[in-house]
Amino acid sequence: MQREKMGLLLGLVGVICFSLTLPSTSIAVKYFGTTVVGLGRTVVAAFLVAIVLIVRKEKRPSLRQFKSLMIVAAGAVLGFPLLTSWAMDSMSVSHGAIESALLPLATAGFAMLRAGEAPSLKFWISSAVGSLAVIIYAVHLGFGRLQLADLALLAAVMILGLSYAEGGRLAKELGSWQVIAWAIMIGAPFFIIPVGLNVTPEMIHAPIQAWVSFIYLAVVSQFLAYVAWYSGMAIGGIARVSQIQYLQPFLMILFATVFLGESITLFTMIIAVIVVFSVILGKNAPVLKKGVVSNEN
Repeated sequence: MQREKMGLLLGLVGVICFSLTLPSTSIAVKYFGTTVVGLGRTVVAAFLVAIVLIVRKEKRPSLRQFKSLMIVAAGAVLGFPLLTSWAMDSMSVSHGAIESALLPLATAGFAMLRAGEAPSLKFWISSAVGSLAVIIYAVHLGFGRLQLADLALLAAVMILGLSYAEGGRLAKELGSWQVIAWAIMIGAPFFIIPVGLNVTPEMIHAPIQAWVSFIYLAVVSQFLAYVAWYSGMAIGGIARVSQIQYLQPFLMILFATVFLGESITLFTMIIAVIVVFSVILGKNAPVLKKGVVSNEN
């Protein structure tokens, strides 16, 4: 029981940390730009990760594991940070929270496909309802059409979903937080030059809230939050602890109100409830083995 409580607590800490990612990105990107915020956080996080890996004398991944880590890095280290940084330059946090709420569903879908399993009809219906609600919301805010920022954020969610699924599969043999740690080390060397080219002398004069936001993204969002989240699931059980993730969009909306002064409409909350409810149904939908017919649908 104590281990389960500790696992739930660590999972909650991870979700709270992730919920502050979009608000922090929204603040930092206005002063540092998309490239520095999207890729620079990984360069900074790499120094912390390198120290941890060296002190713990972690074993280096095999060539086969390295290939999987490339997928994790493409989503969690490159795609999601870069695309969300670009999107949050013109999008409200509450808007981003609604679309990012589809992440657990995207992760579940990729996890099933990577495991050679066929998602059931209930899963696809839930996915369609959640996705339709997000599109209606985005079109409503975009005065009748989807904006490029919406497409970027939805692409970021899909890429991160694949990354999470691959990382979850790899964590069973490499270790939980070690997956994101090695993914950071893989990506960081490639980001140094583009980040360096986009750093300007004026950035040193950015306000303290911009610097705090950037440091938060680099140290917490990119690494420590993953440590808490993966450790929580390892201790308290993946199925039980992962349910806490349903709080994330509501926490994002709350933080957007508290820290950014965004006004939250009733329409936003209704859409958030619909999306989260569809995600819950989709994640709990029966899983079919390919070639096996189910009588449940």
